[in-house]
Amino acid sequence: MRAPIALVDCNNFYASCERVFRPRLHGLPVVVLSNNDGCVIARSQEAIDLGITMGMPAHHIPPETRRHGLELCSSNYELYGDMSARVLATLHTFTPLVEPYSIDESWLGFEGFDTSTLAAHCHDLRHTVHRWTGLPVSVGIAPTRTLAKLANRHAKKHPGTGGVFMLEGVHHPETQALLARTPVGDIWGIGGRVAVRLQALGIDTALALAQAQPSWLRQQFSVVLERTARELCGINCIEMNDAPDSRKMIMTSRSFGKVTSNRRDIEEAVRAHASNSALRLRAQRSLAGAVMVMLRTNPHMRHLSQDHTRITLPLPWPTDNTFDIVRTAQNALARLWKPQRIVYQKCGVQLMDLVDIDGQQLDVFQTPQSNDERQRSDHLMATLDQLNARFGRHTVTVGMQRSDADWQLRCAYRSNRWTTRWDELPGARLT
Repeated sequence: MRAPIALVDCNNFYASCERVFRPRLHGLPVVVLSNNDGCVIARSQEAIDLGITMGMPAHHIPPETRRHGLELCSSNYELYGDMSARVLATLHTFTPLVEPYSIDESWLGFEGFDTSTLAAHCHDLRHTVHRWTGLPVSVGIAPTRTLAKLANRHAKKHPGTGGVFMLEGVHHPETQALLARTPVGDIWGIGGRVAVRLQALGIDTALALAQAQPSWLRQQFSVVLERTARELCGINCIEMNDAPDSRKMIMTSRSFGKVTSNRRDIEEAVRAHASNSALRLRAQRSLAGAVMVMLRTNPHMRHLSQDHTRITLPLPWPTDNTFDIVRTAQNALARLWKPQRIVYQKCGVQLMDLVDIDGQQLDVFQTPQSNDERQRSDHLMATLDQLNARFGRHTVTVGMQRSDADWQLRCAYRSNRWTTRWDELPGARLT
């Protein structure tokens, strides 16, 4: 029998991160807003209870919610990313088999663990994560990933579980009852349209899907739905490497805090996006062969000239060097730039033609870097990354990045980056 799989999910992750360093927010409704403080992307349970929905524009949040102490927070991805890394580091102390699934979720494997003590082990894991990071998590344990998702959802919604729920077996009465009360639309990987089609065919619960003929599901829908049904029956069919390869390109783009026609501002934004893309490129040990730069106006400002343009330029050779990538991105912007004053809302930089750093193949017409040049480049980039990791992001940058430039995000409600900025570290007070 295959070892159980656990899904660890941080509860209301963004809102919980905001509460770690601001205890006064506990018990209050907390809402996290998207880039430029546009719409709701995360909510605490108290905010959910007030009827605030995901995607709600910030200016549509009912004014009366303020009477309940509603706290608006600008997205603080630097803090969230660092807190996610701390959770991952903690999980690795409980099992060597940890696979991050998203910023707030991870799969855990328990090969060789005693299943009779596994629930207690995961309770200890949950308490340790909370003690070391301040973040609450829920743990679902089951024979397959799809069942672990359902178990995690049950653990999160039922306080009596203590935040940990383990499905004993597919045919266990408790498992069958959970499947019977789970709507088919709540199953991991089943979208709204597929759910509607299944319901029209009388398959409206997870139990009904598990009892459907797998070959019929494959014929009528897809192999993906067949796998999901088999997973509900306890047959492990979904592996993490079934996910699409995300290393074909890297895109960094963002709407400006204010629309602008200032070339200096846009050059600065392109430079920052190219630098961030290069950092991500090195993190996944890839090299890029080309750079695409995109500019876009606001389609809702129809009284102004509209423009949505892009250009792709090759790099001299596959590289992860920030300076080469920034230089090529700036050359691309120079070719895109129009002399008339067009007001832009967004720009982006995309790295393309990615290859693995250890599997690079040179074109016969390409001039390769010498070993010395490559070693100097690697050493320089490693030093750059170490300085920024030690002293905070953007400690060392290519060119200036003004915090008050029009392209910078609006973040009127952003909390401190408590764990990554020296000047924003939390203070301690003796009493």
